[in-house]
Amino acid sequence: MKMKRAVITGLGAITPLGNNVNDFWQSLINGKSGATPITRFDTTNHKTKFACEVKGFDPSAMFEKSEVRKMDLYTLYALAAADEGIKDSGLDLDACDRNKIGVILATGIGGMQTFEDEILKFGENTQQPRFSPFFITKMISNIATGQISIRYGLHGVSYSLTSACASSNNAIANALDLIRLGRANVVIAGGSEASITQACVGGFNSMKAMSTLNESPETASRPFDKSRDGFVAGEGAGILVIEELEHALKRGARIYCELAGYGAASDAYHVAATHPEGLGAVLAMEGALEDANLKPEDVNYINAHATSTPVGDISECLAIEKVFRNSLDKLHISATKSMTGHLLGAAGAIEAIACVKAVEQGVIPPTINLGELDSQINPELNLTPHKAHKKEVTVALSNTFGFGGHTSTSVFRKYN
Repeated sequence: MKMKRAVITGLGAITPLGNNVNDFWQSLINGKSGATPITRFDTTNHKTKFACEVKGFDPSAMFEKSEVRKMDLYTLYALAAADEGIKDSGLDLDACDRNKIGVILATGIGGMQTFEDEILKFGENTQQPRFSPFFITKMISNIATGQISIRYGLHGVSYSLTSACASSNNAIANALDLIRLGRANVVIAGGSEASITQACVGGFNSMKAMSTLNESPETASRPFDKSRDGFVAGEGAGILVIEELEHALKRGARIYCELAGYGAASDAYHVAATHPEGLGAVLAMEGALEDANLKPEDVNYINAHATSTPVGDISECLAIEKVFRNSLDKLHISATKSMTGHLLGAAGAIEAIACVKAVEQGVIPPTINLGELDSQINPELNLTPHKAHKKEVTVALSNTFGFGGHTSTSVFRKYN
């Protein structure tokens, strides 16, 4: 059976750098940091007092108050991004077979704020516990997917998945498989996260995983830099409308690029640390290139996972060196987490959007806050420091790696 091809026809984003794709992209290429002091809760007793929060998001512009009350913030982000993505795609849902439009939305944590609020309320009165009737349907990690399907009457495949910080990249990969096999004409895919909460910040602080550079939040996310001290929490949602090529051509859709392949693997090494030599990352990138029928020298740009953690950045660079050892001079790499922070389960989705825009616009976003390169990182790697770089991008890779050793790489190729 000949595999069908998949293309990207719509994008939607809610991010710390802007609440639509254009604002997000302009902030990226201008090197803007989204890190500011946390406003969600009192950080007095927390080691980290800043994060990359979504700013100016007003759910009342899209939802009734009664709807907002029934949904966690991660679901509201997902719905808003999906609305932009569907509108951007130009899909006329009434003219489509809704039975063949699917939704796969990923999250690393789900409705954490709802969970915290309800448990804290329960702790105040354990003798007569009272829970919101919306507690479960706000908190569970599949509900954002369900809400998108319900809102738009989409009857195709509908499920969520989680593989920590690789989650939404795996959602995109699953969507590609469905398109290739003819089981869907369109898949709304991506991820959403709203995990800037007391428990998440406190938990990551206890692991010593987060930056504590409270005196200078905007410079705290510094991938590849010698002085990096951990990741910066981010939040938001990213949506890609992934469509079967002939379906898109038949309706005259604008095509951003082709989703050409993916690779996925496991470090099988440690619950929270990447393999020192990037074993899983190598397997994911090599698998992605093989799946897309590409050679390493075909790749122009890699959006690195690069969370700004001491071990992770080094292992990813070693993996890139191994896979692209004969074409490093042709390759640009950048870490957009230096601006967005780490969106956990949604990271892969917004970084995929960055790759799609890089292919479309011929601009590679920068890595900001890179002052002094870590001595363990090869200086021959072009990490696109400080400023965006204009360059034709024919093939871009998006790397995402998660706790538990999950690794995933997606391939975006200029459509011809």
